[in-house]
Amino acid sequence: MGSGQVTDWQGKHVTVAGLGVSGVPAARALHGLGAKVTVVNDGDDARAREQAAELEALGVTVRLGDGDTLPDGTELIVTAPGWKPDKPLFAAAEAAGVPVWGDVELAWRLRKPGAADWLAVTGTNGKTTTVQMLASILEAAGLRTAAVGNIGVSLLDAVLGDEEYDVLAVELSSYQLHWAPSLRAHSAAVLNLAPDHLDWHGSMEAYAKDKGRIYEGNRIACVYNTADKATEDLVREADVEEGCRAIGFTLGTPGPSQLGVVEGILVDRAFVENRHKNAQELAEVADVKPAAPHNIANALAAAALARAYGVPAGAVRDGLRAFTPDAHRIAHVADLDGVAYVDDSKATNTHAAQASLAAYDSVVWIAGGLAKGATFDELVADAAKRLRGAVLIGRDRELIREALARHAPEVPVVDLGRTDTGAMLEAVQEARRLARPGDTVLLAPACASMDMFANYNKRGDAFAQAVRELGA
Repeated sequence: MGSGQVTDWQGKHVTVAGLGVSGVPAARALHGLGAKVTVVNDGDDARAREQAAELEALGVTVRLGDGDTLPDGTELIVTAPGWKPDKPLFAAAEAAGVPVWGDVELAWRLRKPGAADWLAVTGTNGKTTTVQMLASILEAAGLRTAAVGNIGVSLLDAVLGDEEYDVLAVELSSYQLHWAPSLRAHSAAVLNLAPDHLDWHGSMEAYAKDKGRIYEGNRIACVYNTADKATEDLVREADVEEGCRAIGFTLGTPGPSQLGVVEGILVDRAFVENRHKNAQELAEVADVKPAAPHNIANALAAAALARAYGVPAGAVRDGLRAFTPDAHRIAHVADLDGVAYVDDSKATNTHAAQASLAAYDSVVWIAGGLAKGATFDELVADAAKRLRGAVLIGRDRELIREALARHAPEVPVVDLGRTDTGAMLEAVQEARRLARPGDTVLLAPACASMDMFANYNKRGDAFAQAVRELGA
């Protein structure tokens, strides 16, 4: 079970840790390859029992309610990405000399000879959008591709399925990278780094180190954000193949070996002849939807990876024009009485909310939910001059209220204690009362949604519904 490809799975004892979205496909795939598969899972709820029954019908052994004990004879563990490294199961594996792979590592090792290259993307925020933009650009260039990994098609399905790809646009989380030691991408990007998931990684250093694994062994380009020095530091520390280049992206005028913006045009000074004197026009800022600053940065990162793969400039423009962002990502809902209402429910952490707030000059901000250990002082201090008012909802809203009192004491704040289904309508009504023509009412909660809503999609839907009711 070293670093090479495992070609013979027949009879190998593999333990899959966790059911969920990655565990079930992993168990199926390994069973299909002839391995003796045991799945262990912490939970024993109705969903787990349903998934267990499906796998047991195939001949897979499933142990529910005990994810900590290492099954006898285990030769390899394949873990769900979310399982924390400090789990007793992994301590037992280490003591027994049993390797631990994630689903991404498994997919990487199961690739067929001559398989598609991987263009990989990670970062605290913007991963999904960037990977979707990248896939759209690659498609515009006539390449067979898919957006895979943390989104879209499961990586295992992409690697083992009958569909043949030229190149894959791969979204990777810090969790997935932690468990993928032998991954070697064609080229990769780290979009940004901000404190997130620290409860899982244990420290910012450990989080950054896992993100930085995406650059290991890159062949052509390590793409970094010139405005985020931490991403450049990760490139410096990476052990890459001879000739691999560091490529920066910037919202300003690019230097040599960078992509950037000049007078409303996205330009490339990295993948051109004589980059010290020449630049290649790729697209207009207006081709990026929405053209908020952080989304232009996403587009530049996607363009850099596509250009590293040899995609022509015209395909960058066509791909960006064809791209439609997912719902609840700075989505314009309506204009009422000269006020714009924007749903960015996907801004579930402070870094995402900061980027969202920076896109508008005068904002009535709807925020709050589950803070996940975050602090809000930097976010509020940065946004204070843009805030017309704030409406706070959710369990940890007090933390935001205290930050507003410290850094924006003159900003009017409405604190809504209710958590029932009507809370969002009241929040939107209060925001409308505070707003003036020319303002934007922005749902950018900076928090997770699960205290009041099933997920960020439902939260965004509730906001859009409330805005429509006001309009009616």
